[in-house]
Amino acid sequence: MVILNADSQYIKSIYLKREHISSNDCFPFNLPFIQNFQELNFHPNITYIIGENGMGKSTLLEGIAIAFGFNPEGGTLNFNFSSYDSHSNLDEYLGLVKGVNRAKDHFFFRAETFYNVATNIEVLDQEPGTGRKIIDSYGGKSLHEQSHGESFFSAFIERFQGNGLYILDEPEAALSPLRQMSMLARINELINEGSQFIISTHSPVIMAYPNAKIIQLTEEGMRESRLEETLHYSLMKQFFEDKDQLLHHLFR
Repeated sequence: MVILNADSQYIKSIYLKREHISSNDCFPFNLPFIQNFQELNFHPNITYIIGENGMGKSTLLEGIAIAFGFNPEGGTLNFNFSSYDSHSNLDEYLGLVKGVNRAKDHFFFRAETFYNVATNIEVLDQEPGTGRKIIDSYGGKSLHEQSHGESFFSAFIERFQGNGLYILDEPEAALSPLRQMSMLARINELINEGSQFIISTHSPVIMAYPNAKIIQLTEEGMRESRLEETLHYSLMKQFFEDKDQLLHHLFR
């Protein structure tokens, strides 16, 4: 495992342009992490954004990605399509502090809209005179002709090339536990090739990368946590160590 130099990471931190916010009563400015926002410094290798549903993980990740220049529905920086305009305007209020080096590869992965990315790839590949097909970068097989999990994994294995900035929103959504472990191994390969990851996840497996930064979004705002301090980890640990007792309390 290689630790990147903090001076050469692609996104160093983000801050909130609070002076531009006119009201905290509407979404997304009514989210607790926004109302208590502190400058967020990213780990050179991998930063996890975690929290319960409704805390704003995907909203924050989306804001970071769009502020960097990604399409709201995901893909590389070259993707520019819209199936349904549903993203918040948080990106307009985020300031990004970038490192001195520029990533050679980029990808914003969103589990909920990856189908739309796959469809856009097929549309672009049908246009005449476009040269090498985009799908060749994903293993050459239509992502729609694979299972949801297989198409996810094709992106991680085939498309991600290293020296890259990869922003992933709940990448575990269609992956088995074994595939999640395989994804960790792939993340490690890409980090050793000079990549930086920002990931939102519910999976204790995905968030287990050594020495990573874990930022937990709560009703009180944002706080840094260790894996063993997260509710995700403690619940899974309790479940497997004392399943019968936990189920007894759940079912009574």
